[in-house]
Amino acid sequence: MLGAEPVLIGDLILAEVLQGFRSNRDVRRARAALDSLYFEPMAGRSIALASARNYRALRARGVTVRKTVDMLIATFCMENGHSLLHADRDFDTIEDNLGLRTV
Repeated sequence: MLGAEPVLIGDLILAEVLQGFRSNRDVRRARAALDSLYFEPMAGRSIALASARNYRALRARGVTVRKTVDMLIATFCMENGHSLLHADRDFDTIEDNLGLRTV
């Protein structure tokens, strides 16, 4: 939990976090910590379609999100009423333009 809120990790975030480790030992340690969080699949047809819509809305405003996975994560959060804990400037842009709630 972060404060009084439960922390959820989705499949896309889990993959991004774990692929960043170089050693198997570090992956095992991170996995043990992450396995204690709530887990939910993030992508699917409806999120993919909404993500494409959101990406195009940003492009129409002259804003480009650098990574497709960031758009999918943000859209999942917006569609499901979740706030996003992050350290990525693309999410700041999505927050400013589409109302993504962040922590």
